[in-house]
Amino acid sequence: MRSLRFSPPLALVLMAATLLLSACGGGESSGASSEALTVYSGRSQPLVDGLVERFEEQSDVDVETRYGTDAQLLSVMQEEGSQSPADLYWANTTGALAQAQQANLLAQMPDSLTQQTAAFQPQSGRWSPVTTRFRTLAYNSEAVDTTALPSSVMELPQLSQFEGRIGWTPTYSSFQDFVTAMRATHGEDSTRAWLDQMQQLNPKSYSSNTPMIRALADGEIDLALTNHYYVLRLKHGGGEGEYEGEEHEEESGESEEESTRPDAPVEMYRFADGNVGNLALVTGASVMRQSRQKQQAQQFLQFLLSPQAQQFAAQQVNEYPVVEGVQVPPYMMPVERALSLSPDLRFRELQDLDATTQLMQEAGLM
Repeated sequence: MRSLRFSPPLALVLMAATLLLSACGGGESSGASSEALTVYSGRSQPLVDGLVERFEEQSDVDVETRYGTDAQLLSVMQEEGSQSPADLYWANTTGALAQAQQANLLAQMPDSLTQQTAAFQPQSGRWSPVTTRFRTLAYNSEAVDTTALPSSVMELPQLSQFEGRIGWTPTYSSFQDFVTAMRATHGEDSTRAWLDQMQQLNPKSYSSNTPMIRALADGEIDLALTNHYYVLRLKHGGGEGEYEGEEHEEESGESEEESTRPDAPVEMYRFADGNVGNLALVTGASVMRQSRQKQQAQQFLQFLLSPQAQQFAAQQVNEYPVVEGVQVPPYMMPVERALSLSPDLRFRELQDLDATTQLMQEAGLM
């Protein structure tokens, strides 16, 4: 197993090196690269490396993993075109998969893969769900009376008593998916108004969710718009699910025991059933159209949907399984209840990330 990380300047260098090795042929590095299954991953190393190791133990397939954010990987794959070494793309968001599909990067996959999951089956048949996260409103239980919280996230700007005490992560991909879903369910004008009204509450912006949740636990803020597993990670342990960049990995030097705070006064508030504030965020994977190892790529994706891999993801990063019959840790909300909270959206409604980015730029958030 080999792992590489993409960064914006490094990505083009790696791409050029890959093309050069492919053109020259020969040599130990060239031979290993051509035989290995290459996975481009927007998911984190603690999650993916553990699953790759288990897959390699059970199969005769060697795997090379290249890490980057969804945006970085999409850019690299589009630049590489038909010469891309990527055999499988494991994205952090469905929006990224929709963009990859629009760019004609994804292969059609057999029904045995696309119809195996219990929920979130895309109509296109070009990718499969792998895990699920949920948006939530985290709160400091020592400072917040939940009877004062609204039934809809759209009413959050009305809570003037929390001025300067709300945290959010506008530059984070999951937050942008949430805004995209808001645009799809409530319209452009209402979403723009929500962003403007939220800013009048002077919310505190964070570059990622982990420091925001720690600030919530320390009483620096009272509310935080986040994903469910960040709260569980603080109180019960677990790794990061999304690849956030090498700089974030270097910053998180604490051991799991050091970063876990079981008694932290942080809880999750759920909005009414079907509210966009409870949005299900699906990660997914697809075989690449230009891959010359489609059978091996399908084999790896089949492994990701196995009970073993689904259980590992639930235990390692507190994410929900997408296949039936997999138990989640007892501190997690049951799968069926979590699913009932999320609005029902078509995946193609989440693909227009560019319009979301433009809207947030106009709002001064990016």
